[in-house]
Amino acid sequence: MSTYSLITPSMRAAVESTTSVGPCTVERGAILRFARAIGDPNPLFNDEAASRETPYGGLIAPPTFLRSLTPAIPPLPDGDTVPRVLDGGSAWKYHSPVRPGDEITAVTRLESLTQRTGRLGPMLLAQYVTGYTDRQGELLAVQQNTIIRTR
Repeated sequence: MSTYSLITPSMRAAVESTTSVGPCTVERGAILRFARAIGDPNPLFNDEAASRETPYGGLIAPPTFLRSLTPAIPPLPDGDTVPRVLDGGSAWKYHSPVRPGDEITAVTRLESLTQRTGRLGPMLLAQYVTGYTDRQGELLAVQQNTIIRTR
């Protein structure tokens, strides 16, 4: 059985590179639609928060709302050579809530690329870290995620 690398030289060269999105202004309606879409009835994430005192002073975005600001599949050079994509999971660390009117910038860094063999055959595992900051540069959250790519 021959072993070949899914990791191209262009992919290898992209490790530790960054891409940026933003600034994106968080809209109240986007928070409400996101909370409805994920089925989260928490009053902090819906109209009730706007009309009463909350621990955070009003409406805030659900934790994974930030993911909606960035591409679901981060860019990868030669990514078309491994077009099948699976979400390998995420870990989040939150520092501050996101509110309507916040201007968010997301910077994603490609941390590493590894190849493994699984049920689907050879798989490319891409590890990314995204930092989300507000207009003052305050870190709001960090997301670590894995994207699995196959042929």
